[in-house]
Amino acid sequence: MAEQWVPQAAGLQQLVELLKNSSSSVSEVQRQVAQQLENFQSIPDYPCYLVYTLTHAKGESETTRTVAALILKNNARMLLKSPSLVVEYVKANVLDAVRDPSPMIRTNSGTLIASLLALFEPQNWPQGLFYLVTTLDSTDTGARQGAIDALDKLCQDFPRKLDVEIGGQRPLDYMIPKFISMTNDSSPRIRQHALSAISQFASIESQSFNANIDGYMACLFRAAADPNPDVRRMVCTCLSVLLRERSDKLVPELSNVASFMLYSMQDKEESVALEACEFWLTFAEDVDLVDSLRPLLDSLVPALLQCMIYTEDDLAMLEADIDDTNVPDRESDIRPQHYGGKAHGVGDGHPDAQPAFKSRDASDEEDDFEDYDYDDDLDDDFASEWNKRKCAAAALDVLAVRFGADCLAILLPLLKDRLWHQDWLIRESAVLALGAIAEGCMDPLEPHLPTILPYLCSQLQDPKPLLRSIACWSLGRYAHWCTVNIEQNVYFIPALEGLLRTVLDNNKKVQEAGCSALATLEEEAGPGLAPYLEPIVQNLVAAFAKYQHKNLLILYDAIGTLADSVGEALNRPACIEVLLPALEQKWSALQDDDDDLIPLMECLSSVTVATGPGFSPYAPAVFQRCLRIVHEALVRYQAYMQNPDMDEPEKSYLIVSLDLLSGLVQALGELLAPMIASSDPSFMNLLAASLQYPQPAVQQSAFALIGDLAIYCFSVLKPFLPSIMPELISQISGEPRAEYVSVCNNAAWSIGEVAIRCGPDPDFAQYVQPLLQSLVPILLHPKSPKSLTENAAVTIGRLGYIFPTVVAPHLEVFAEPWCQALGDIKDNAEKDSAFKGFCSLILNNAGGISKAFAPFCHATAKWQAPSIELNSMFQQIFSGLKVMGGTDWERHMALVPEPTRSIIRQRYGV
Repeated sequence: MAEQWVPQAAGLQQLVELLKNSSSSVSEVQRQVAQQLENFQSIPDYPCYLVYTLTHAKGESETTRTVAALILKNNARMLLKSPSLVVEYVKANVLDAVRDPSPMIRTNSGTLIASLLALFEPQNWPQGLFYLVTTLDSTDTGARQGAIDALDKLCQDFPRKLDVEIGGQRPLDYMIPKFISMTNDSSPRIRQHALSAISQFASIESQSFNANIDGYMACLFRAAADPNPDVRRMVCTCLSVLLRERSDKLVPELSNVASFMLYSMQDKEESVALEACEFWLTFAEDVDLVDSLRPLLDSLVPALLQCMIYTEDDLAMLEADIDDTNVPDRESDIRPQHYGGKAHGVGDGHPDAQPAFKSRDASDEEDDFEDYDYDDDLDDDFASEWNKRKCAAAALDVLAVRFGADCLAILLPLLKDRLWHQDWLIRESAVLALGAIAEGCMDPLEPHLPTILPYLCSQLQDPKPLLRSIACWSLGRYAHWCTVNIEQNVYFIPALEGLLRTVLDNNKKVQEAGCSALATLEEEAGPGLAPYLEPIVQNLVAAFAKYQHKNLLILYDAIGTLADSVGEALNRPACIEVLLPALEQKWSALQDDDDDLIPLMECLSSVTVATGPGFSPYAPAVFQRCLRIVHEALVRYQAYMQNPDMDEPEKSYLIVSLDLLSGLVQALGELLAPMIASSDPSFMNLLAASLQYPQPAVQQSAFALIGDLAIYCFSVLKPFLPSIMPELISQISGEPRAEYVSVCNNAAWSIGEVAIRCGPDPDFAQYVQPLLQSLVPILLHPKSPKSLTENAAVTIGRLGYIFPTVVAPHLEVFAEPWCQALGDIKDNAEKDSAFKGFCSLILNNAGGISKAFAPFCHATAKWQAPSIELNSMFQQIFSGLKVMGGTDWERHMALVPEPTRSIIRQRYGV
């Protein structure tokens, strides 16, 4: 039946012309082609035309035929609704493409066939799988390459779809031994794909893989001496997979494997050396393999150190040994930036002090090293590639975390020779190593700090830009030590002065590293930086005149971090008169749709809060521009909703404008009220529309702005509460989707701020029951994010403080999880009001706490001690109750049933 289909000549020609035009550089042509190709999807036999073009239109270019394959792959699911004749034609004809003489056609056809096999499932199209497997025995090398390429892609993307029985047999029982035999093929490409295909089954506990694992390991060891570097690289990759998935098989062979990997780290082919380094990074990251790795440290640490030296090729690509501050950046140098919405959480003092999801637990401590991104922070100009040098540094970082003093004992003698080496490249690698071990070797390094920190500061003045740059990075890794007891610390001033010099360096790479390290130092120093503000601000402002496009973005971040760190200390004339005019000049020079406006607005969000009333002269212009951007963004989105063919508008401008408005509200408070009242377009109408914007990052910032208005400018917010409260309540959920957790978090936090300022307002009372119905499930849900649970508990406590008689009847339901949620939170104003509210609830329903104590009581009334945090929380609660309850306390206690009452009296003296 499949052979009966024949294309119509006119239709085929039209499709081929469109495929040719798809590579046009003219955007309008591309749009028209995309539209017409989309229209073709309504033609039932459209897939047949694509396959015919791929397999039979041999006179057309490889590019045109390849585009046909890619289009069918990307739209493969339409075959599930296609007539059976179409499906059979596609199946019958597409397979021959793996035998095409063109490597390009074979490769892209392999991708298509793998997708089709996954779509139809191998058990429903065994002929397709069988065809590829039998083609592996072809005498045509190109055909074998095409088949193994397709099978490798299928194994990579859909290994579980192959690990099945078909007709009572398991295809992998034949395929894996066949792949093993093909690791001896004369074609390096085939050997590489064969090794790759087998490795995909290590992680899915395939019985076919396990049955052949010894043969697989034998072929890996044999292929370790392969003359082709791509095959050797694949051997390294496969050994890393085995180490991660089947260490029980690899560890007994570790001596040979380690020797091979150490040797491969020095391979002339960078890709092989990189994969060998990746093996050690994988090894070090697995805490269960620490004992196996320890005996190898003596050989591994020096090898990693050697890999951290720049090669001649590296230096040629970096072109960093110049003064290039006046050389404009290329647009390709600028990485795309991601801007999320503002998040609130229960932190130290004001909730901005600790963003949501910032809390950490023991498991976070264990994997601290994974938070550091060497790809972002080292050699950023080096094509932004993950390379051997970065991987080796990351591996050394992990080794330092795992082995601490043992790692340092091996490394220190090596560093003593290298840190003062005549070859600057050797010195540079040693400085990189010092930065890499800073966190993991924190304690054993302390006696060496009097040598290390002055040395790093001295390297900030080295003639070589790359050495100055890495010295900045490494010094930033020691920022904590530089700021401990900042008033008496002899390291802080030299570090600060040195980094301020590098901020104004004539090399762009040094500027970038210096500015980033200064931001880290600012974060660590916090308010202790206040006495040094004036020279810092002067240097940062001077950098505006030197920096090109890319480093300007980093400069904005350093200024914003400074503002966050020192807070209101920035509100002094000597700083304001230097900083704000410079920022205003940049602000005025940018159009509303300029990408650079986004990081500048983020910077200003922090600066406005820190300078407070000092920002007043600039507030009207900033306020009005933010409103204009918000209004335009909402209008564009409305137009997009009415015409989905339009490109979806960029939401980042809307997000940062809302955040900057939050900054203005925090800075000026009620002073902003007249501007809000007279705003055109209406500030509150725009905020209400932003609350309903169907993007979580926008809603997140909008709800944060609601909370800030409640705290700092409640007179403006209060009249709009009847229209805003339903929207706030609707966003609170016990099981928010992952992308909406921060939205829910900010909504819960905002309601608490609104409630505490409304007080016992009868108009607000109507919201208490609906809020409890939304907030209590968050406390009760075992998988609620920690930050969301904390904010829900605070808001419930605040509602109890204002409306105790309404909330108290529900106390039994949430008392225990409430205490657990806030037991380990540091005391602050939010917790204080919530705590008082909880005490009020107990005074109104003393029996409601009995259930909270049930887990800690035996039938014999013996006390089972709760956790330290809960015990501390209970102590605070009952001490507070004695004060708040006064002479009525005994009456309230009489309502608590035994044995709980006796336990409370005995344990807490009440």
